[in-house]
Amino acid sequence: MSAELDLTLTVAHLDHQLRGPESQADADFVREIAARWQLPCYVEAQPVRAIAKQRKLSLEEAARQVRYAFLWRVASQTNASKICVGHNADDQAETVLMHFLRGAGLNGLRGILPVINLETLRLPPEDCPPDSSRPAPSLIRPLLEIPRSEIEAYCRQNNLTPRQDHSNQDTTYFRNRLRHNLIPELESYNPNIRQVLQHTATVVAAEAQLLTNLLDQTWAQTVRMETAEEIVFDLAGWLNLPVGLKRSTVRRAVHRLRRQLRDINFEHVENAIKVLEKGRTGSLATLPQGLILTVSYQSFTISTEGEPSRPRPLNQPHLRQDQVVKLEIPGVTQLPFCGWQLEAEISSIGDLESHDFKRLGRWEVCLDADVVGHEAILCTRRPGNIFFPLGMAGHRKKVNEFMIDQKIPVKWRNHVPLLVAGNRILWICGYRSDERARIQAHTKQVLSLRFEPL
Repeated sequence: MSAELDLTLTVAHLDHQLRGPESQADADFVREIAARWQLPCYVEAQPVRAIAKQRKLSLEEAARQVRYAFLWRVASQTNASKICVGHNADDQAETVLMHFLRGAGLNGLRGILPVINLETLRLPPEDCPPDSSRPAPSLIRPLLEIPRSEIEAYCRQNNLTPRQDHSNQDTTYFRNRLRHNLIPELESYNPNIRQVLQHTATVVAAEAQLLTNLLDQTWAQTVRMETAEEIVFDLAGWLNLPVGLKRSTVRRAVHRLRRQLRDINFEHVENAIKVLEKGRTGSLATLPQGLILTVSYQSFTISTEGEPSRPRPLNQPHLRQDQVVKLEIPGVTQLPFCGWQLEAEISSIGDLESHDFKRLGRWEVCLDADVVGHEAILCTRRPGNIFFPLGMAGHRKKVNEFMIDQKIPVKWRNHVPLLVAGNRILWICGYRSDERARIQAHTKQVLSLRFEPL
């Protein structure tokens, strides 16, 4: 058969070390069959129970991760483009029902796919083969539409004696309870329940593909920034989406940030949507595996809870929280860690008489040099900070209130540089200078400050 189909076959078997001598006997059985059929054979043993405990996973999930990572490594060693596994139609019915009971979305109700790329399985990177130029192999399931009863009948007709994994009878496992208890009970209501579940998977898989295509378009339109640690959405654009796409975008964001997570609780997603639709700046919603959703003025972010916030976009001047930078006046001062510098020049007022101060850019300012002096610093805000915003006729304002009025996102506020001299805030950089440092009729020297990227 392999010659007719132009196939090169390799056998791979993982001993999960869960059944003692019995699982060792399974491995020996596979070796004997492979030797009899003159096929190369790779057998490996992994302490799955210990791995599950270490990774804080269920035994089933740990076994899945370890098993597929092993198959991927063997495929990489043998230059195989496909990995063939033996899931059948009964497995499909059980999977659809299991996902339904756990509250999965469309991607869960589509069940087991006949062909997938192994990279989509969200396996731990340390378990997988090292990066290479070769694409990941496909995982194929050629028996997915064949009932278990037909496979067993084929074995009897051809005098094949497969070994039985007796742990499949253990109803302490969720899937086994479905197989031995729930599905037989459902068959008393509908004898064709297995076929119904299989057909459901086929229909939902097609519907899910349509939604995936639409989601790809929506993702490109609503996501402002995506990194390995956080995903930032345009809030207004997201709020205009139909509820199905709202759910799908949140689910995709969680999966991209937590690639090993398989199931997302329905309540997590619905709570996130409620928080976003209220639109209150600073509101939070908890998501699985340490993720948190944070609402800002014009955007919302899904990121790891407790991570140090970073200003965004990163292509603007910023400081780390509580950082202090002493300025060279006149001169050039580099801002650590952000790729920007501040140029300071002092000129006489006569040299700047024709200068149009209204044409200054956002990251430029001209101040009275004598008011600023030569001992100025850049720092970040502190509780209770006040200044006298230019244009407010000498009225003072709390820095925090000013930042709220300017709709500076919460995560950015502790990173905006403040120009401070003599304990007076003279410029909230990029936003507003202080009335006390403005150019006046009696000004003799002008301090010109300009941020520039390195």
